[in-house]
Amino acid sequence: MARITQLLDAGPTLSFEFSAPRDAEGAERLRRTLARLSKHRPHFMSVTYGAGGTTRGPTRDWVQTIRDHFQVEAMPHLTCVAHTRDEIAAIIADYRTDGVDNILALRGDLPQSTSPLPPSGGELPQAEGGLHAFDTAAELADFIRERADWDIGVAAHPEGHPMAASVEADLTHQAAKLRRADFAITQFGFRAEYYEQFVNQLDARGVETPVIPGIMPPINVAGIERMSALNATDFPTEIRDRLEAASGAAERREIGVEVAANLGRELLELGAPGLHIYTMNFARAASEVASALGWPTD
Repeated sequence: MARITQLLDAGPTLSFEFSAPRDAEGAERLRRTLARLSKHRPHFMSVTYGAGGTTRGPTRDWVQTIRDHFQVEAMPHLTCVAHTRDEIAAIIADYRTDGVDNILALRGDLPQSTSPLPPSGGELPQAEGGLHAFDTAAELADFIRERADWDIGVAAHPEGHPMAASVEADLTHQAAKLRRADFAITQFGFRAEYYEQFVNQLDARGVETPVIPGIMPPINVAGIERMSALNATDFPTEIRDRLEAASGAAERREIGVEVAANLGRELLELGAPGLHIYTMNFARAASEVASALGWPTD
């Protein structure tokens, strides 16, 4: 349908991210969510890939559904943890058959791991059968590029990867990864200055890969705190205090939408090439953010 680099060349993009549901109830909710958010005419949507390949089948199915039924470009995520090279090659072949044009190459989460990000040549835990595919997302991106003429995206961490050995090692690793990619999407954050600093640091290293910032309306305090801790993301005290003082769910949603929309405006003013909204498979807050930022609704 469309390559993401072409979409970025045409102007700021709007995109949404979803997780492949694991049961019928979740599937029905996601269909309703897709129906509502597709009315904003997003440039693309992405579908996550479970740790260890737990959502391998559903990811492919939902990518097809988004493209065929909702007529929106869809990008699958692909992780290399717990897969052999042959398994990764088979997944790539499947997506080539489906006519996929874009993919997000990820290392993936390490089960119960707290070790630093492995340096070049380091090893990840072995996949079933005594083999593992790759140690880093950069290696996975290279493997994909050898087999498919796709736009390849990678993840970016403006506030630093939570498993990095040091700030400098992290920036060196991220810069090397982005050099091998066509675009990047960041982890969610709440302060535009982290994104600005990160892009400037990449520029100083000669990296010009477009970096799309990820945003998520903060609504559930416990959930945001948990995810922020896992991802080493700053969850500002002033946002937390406002949410905790809210009278109920409706007011928390209003606050979350306001925070995300204001952040989105700041990021676009800084020159961000688009915005990627993490939805948690719910439509209302994401839709309200898109509307607040001026994207159309059919």
